[in-house]
Amino acid sequence: MEHVYIPTVEPDAQAIIMRGGREWRMVVEPVRWFERVAWWEQSRRMPRGQGRVDIEVWQVQVRLGNNPRSGIATWELVRDGTGGGWRLRGEELAAA
Repeated sequence: MEHVYIPTVEPDAQAIIMRGGREWRMVVEPVRWFERVAWWEQSRRMPRGQGRVDIEVWQVQVRLGNNPRSGIATWELVRDGTGGGWRLRGEELAAA
């Protein structure tokens, strides 16, 4: 999965996602949920020090930069438990 960077934003400001050196802006608030981690599929034991079984997932709708004519893309971002960053899980172009 590709890593993306979400810089801290001010309240009431449009959130930005940095992907591949390009700036994408969220067009609506992300939809957030948690999923169970299937750690048993990769290891016989839960990774030491992890102590968690859920991961945070955001579904976001973004557009490239400030271009209002840019198509809207829908991404699923998964919280990276090791460094607190985000990884891009799935991507599909929304019909806009």
